Amino acid sequence: MIANHGQSRQYYHDLLGVNSRLDAIQAAVLRIKLRYLDHYCDMRRRAADAYDDLFFEHKNITTPNRVNFSSHVFHQYTMRIPPADRENLQAHLAALDIPSMIYYPVPLYKQKAYIPYWDPGKQLTNTELLCGSVISIPMHTELDQKLLDYIGEGVLSYFG
Repeated sequence: MIANHGQSRQYYHDLLGVNSRLDAIQAAVLRIKLRYLDHYCDMRRRAADAYDDLFFEHKNITTPNRVNFSSHVFHQYTMRIPPADRENLQAHLAALDIPSMIYYPVPLYKQKAYIPYWDPGKQLTNTELLCGSVISIPMHTELDQKLLDYIGEGVLSYFG
């Protein structure tokens, strides 16, 4: 558990831990892949641009915010939707064979590992809102336009 962020199961942290799962073989592969890092980052940004275009100004979808003084790499493409739609959207996407993830379903301050450091008098309303309303759709370097369109149309078809 210590080497896996203190998790007993995914996204539930029972104790403080670290990310220490990189073995020698993974390091050797990553050493080669590092040469292509800029290209990988560009491909992720291209995929995010396509999603942004597909969801542009949709009343039920808030796309990730970007600032002009930085370039986001998009490890994930996480969008905000109405909380009441999240589970149904995830089921809708699964029926279309489109994977989706809900990362961090429980705010860190409510995790067992962090309770001793939390002031129960504080309220984190934005944290609560986001933990209940964000969902991530596929994001990787191999997403071509056809697949991006399929995923985007799958999301949009849920909202009608």
